[in-house]
Amino acid sequence: MTDCIFCQIVRGERSAYKVYEDAETLAFLDLFPLVEGHTLVIPKAHYIRLQDLNPDLTARVAQAVRAVTEKLEKAFSAPATTIGINNGPAAGQVVPHLHVHILPRYENDGGGTVHSIVRTSPKRSLEEICNLIAKSR
Repeated sequence: MTDCIFCQIVRGERSAYKVYEDAETLAFLDLFPLVEGHTLVIPKAHYIRLQDLNPDLTARVAQAVRAVTEKLEKAFSAPATTIGINNGPAAGQVVPHLHVHILPRYENDGGGTVHSIVRTSPKRSLEEICNLIAKSR
């Protein structure tokens, strides 16, 4: 996808503050960071959603996320990180290229947990929800 900003970064057409790179993945600082060290990890190939990746590339992205997480926690003396994916526009994905956010976190930093993202209570029972998911194979 030629107009994808992340693909342009991969091709070297746009600059980025790169913090990690291997043959299939790239990590760079977010242009609009929520905290110091807010980093994005992407597959170099253009994929929009997590489920678009094949299992090998999924594993490769996960390995890159792990490596970058270790680097960030060490560099910023962060005792923790929040790692997340906005997987599609309804989830808040702005750039249509899969990217994993990694944010260094600290005690009392004012940030929330994953549980603070959505606050709608389920209308169905857990049993119904489990059955629905099981049937969607």
